[in-house]
Parts: sequence; C-alpha cells; structure tokens
Amino acid sequence: MLEANLKQQLGTYLQNIVNPIEITVSTNGSTKAEELLSLAREITELKSDKIDLIVDENPQGRAPQMAIAPKGEAARVRFAGIPMGHEFTSLVLALLQAGGHPSKAEKALLEQAKGLTNKMNFEIYISLTCQNCPEVVQAMNLIAVLNPNVTTTMIDGALFQDEVEKREIMAVPSVYLNGESFGQGRMTLAEILNKVDTGASEKQAAALAEKAPYDMLIVGGGPAGASAAIYSARKGIRTGVVAERFGGQVSDTMAIENFISVKETEGPKLVANLEQHVLDYDVDLIKAQKAVRIEKKEFIEVELENGAILKSKTIVLATGARWREMNVPGEQEYRNKGVAYCPHCDGPLFKGKRTAVIGGGNSGIEAAIDLAGITEHVTVLEFGDTLRADDVLVKKAESLPNVTIIKNAMTTEVIGDGQRVIGLKYTDRTTDESHLVDVAGIFVQIGLVPNSEFLKDTLQLTNRGEIVINAHGETSIPGVFAAGDVTTTPYKQIIISMGSGATAALGAFDYLIRS
Repeated sequence: MLEANLKQQLGTYLQNIVNPIEITVSTNGSTKAEELLSLAREITELKSDKIDLIVDENPQGRAPQMAIAPKGEAARVRFAGIPMGHEFTSLVLALLQAGGHPSKAEKALLEQAKGLTNKMNFEIYISLTCQNCPEVVQAMNLIAVLNPNVTTTMIDGALFQDEVEKREIMAVPSVYLNGESFGQGRMTLAEILNKVDTGASEKQAAALAEKAPYDMLIVGGGPAGASAAIYSARKGIRTGVVAERFGGQVSDTMAIENFISVKETEGPKLVANLEQHVLDYDVDLIKAQKAVRIEKKEFIEVELENGAILKSKTIVLATGARWREMNVPGEQEYRNKGVAYCPHCDGPLFKGKRTAVIGGGNSGIEAAIDLAGITEHVTVLEFGDTLRADDVLVKKAESLPNVTIIKNAMTTEVIGDGQRVIGLKYTDRTTDESHLVDVAGIFVQIGLVPNSEFLKDTLQLTNRGEIVINAHGETSIPGVFAAGDVTTTPYKQIIISMGSGATAALGAFDYLIRS
C-alpha cells in the first residue's frame, strides 16, 4: 500500500506517538476495504508497541472506515475512505494527536477548542485530489481530539457517491454539523471555531481593541503581505499582519512551477513556508479577521468586520484578488451546485459526466486537460477568437478526444433544474446564434477581481478596482501603501507580488523615517 520512501517517513513520524492508540477498521468485503485494512496493518507494524489494530467485520455505520482513538476511549476521529493523496497528512496528524503529540496550533485556539460545550458531529465530504480539503479535515480532527463533545468523519465523496447524490453535494469540502449543512470551501481552524463558539467574535474584538498602535500594519496575508511583513520586521519596527485567510489565493493553487529557485511546489506547501518565515520574526499575526474600512486620523485606523479597530502609523494593503465570476443568470443560484471555480477540488465529483470550462487562458486550458481524465467530455468556451493559453497547453488539449474548444462564445446563462446544473447557454459572437450545451458542471476560469470593495471612495482606484500606486507602492493617501494583485502592478504572479510587497514595505519605512 505504501511506497518504501513514504513508509520510512511515516515510521519516523510515528516515533512521536507518546500514548497508546487504537485503529479500528470497519470492512465490508470490498476491494477498497481490503486496501484500507492493508494500510492500517502497515501503520500498526511500524509502531506495534503503541498501536493496536481492531477489525470490525460487521459494522453498523459506514464501511470502509478507519477510526482512530486513544486506547480505551471511544473513537472521535474517523476516515470513511482511504486517506491517501492530499489526505495522507490528515491521517498522520490524527495518529500523532490521538497519541498525545501536541499540535502546533496557536495556544488560544487550542483552549477555545477545549472549551466548546455543545455536542457536535461533523461530516466532511472531500475528494482526494482537493488541496483545500485537508485544512478543514485537520482542523475538525484536532477539535475532536481535544474535546470529547466533538466527533468528526472525513468522507471520500467518490467512494460514497450515494450520500453525495442524496445530499446533492457538488463542491468540496462540504461540511455537515449534526446533519445540517455547516459550510463549503476552505475553512481555517480559527474560522470554524469562531462559527461554532457563541460570543467568540465579541471576545476577539475586545482583545484586538487593546492592541497598541503598530509602526506598520499589513492588511492581507498572501505573498505580497508576507513579503511586506518580513521586510518590515527586519527593520526592527512594530509590525502586524491582519488577514482573513493567510496565504490567500496561493492556498488554492495546485502546481507552482515558475517560482524561481524552486523547481516545483504546491500552493499549501508554499503558504506553510511563508507563514513560518513570517513567524520567525517578531510579527503580530492576526488571522481570520476581515478589514472593512480604513481611515486616516492621528493614526491610520483599520476597522475589522467584528468591530475592532487597529491603529498604525503606516499601512500596507495587500488584500489580493479572487476568481472573476461570469455574472450571468443562474450563476449564483447554482454556485456549488454545478458552478465551480476549482477543478482540482471539485472535478472528481463530476466523474463520468459532461462538463464545461469557461475561459481559454492557461488556467482554463489546464482545467480542461485535468477534467478530461475524469469526466466524460469537456467543452471549453472562449470569448475571444483565439486562445490565450500557452501553445504547449493548447496542443495538449486539442489532442484529447473528449475535449471540444469553442471560440467566440459568450456565455449567457446557467441552466438548472432547481437543484443542480443541467446545462448552459452561449451565443456565437460571429453569428449571434444561441446554443445550449448539456453539462452537469461548469468550471469558471476567467481571471481575477481585486479585493478592494471596502476601499471604494477612500483612495484612488482604477475602473477595474485596482489600487493605484506609484513606483514606491504609495497610494493616494499619505502613509497608506499597497502591494500585489490588488494594485495596478502588472502581471499577477506570485514572485511579482512578493517583490511588490517588499517595495511597499520599504516605501512605508522610508515614509516613517522622513515623517
């Protein structure tokens, strides 16, 4: 089941297990159940003095399923499916945490998790190719390990398709709490705790309001924000970062192959390295908080969604961008019901079905190539008369028998049956004829929109919503700088955002010493 190198690494990790644990595998005689049992046996053999294996051949619940618990305790962490692919790390952490190895999460979050009093049963539907799912699974698992009131189950949607269809799940991760829909998409530990912990927002706002003013406060935690924080902290000044989600869009990026000196990596790995680099310095990192307003007074004030106000002598805005929407009838109604924005995450849910990709740039053609290996057929709709993707990607897509590329196609409507997507309409821009394409999934890949709505009427923006900056990262408000994808900086690339963040931080520091 496990390759030699992976087995060796796992054996090293399992040495950190302090207290005995039990793995219970529920089987049903299927091939997948045998694979899961084989995986459990290999794990047990690597640390037989601390891990006991129990086989349940007559399960009452889901099977195949692996349950992990401290020895002698009822299991609160379960994996319905085989936790490999992106979920292998979730499995390793569950084993370690159940065995007494401490989490590296913030102490305040750990205490918040321990203090939850309501009975909660989480079910997390995932796909093994989803890079957003592990963060949610790992957060839920940690809460369950820490709190006896909480149980959680990772469910592989591809393996339990009857449940996926019954609950009409068309996007992952999809989380249910006590049988009711709790949320979809990537969620951090802090976001989950804030959502289930009554009164958390008020308590956090009160604590944040007591923070002393910063010399430089960075709003946003993507590559630009992380770079700005490091350059600021290295100047020895009081530095803070406030971010709704550290890592930003990079967290949702699968393959990164153009980051200089790193041949290839994945978004979540790069984000983890960025966060660790930031925390190597004396930076006050505030996560899961969204800025809603800035105002220049004695200090520059940043108001957060929970009502707290942070103050700083200088600000670097690095709020990044998000996927651009089609803005056609039916898109919002069927969002996460067939309309999706992450082919890596949600593609496996459309196995054997007909899909469409909107957009003929690199991201669109890459999505089509990925989906072609999973779905029955992929139709690519490109608004222009030529594809903007790299030639090598276009040639690959054109060589695939189940990919159709249509140019001069203006998407006009998402069609559904009230519950899910069943098709889309587009107009041929050369003939004005309307066409209907029968699809179950629509993947939108048409570029980015800057996250700058909260700055409208505050500082100068372009008609596209980008913050106007000069060569030093200065905005139209003295003391307020900006960096990255939210600005007029050309070419929205990770490495360019990092350089932009460094420029803005140095510009802000220069402003500080001259003002």
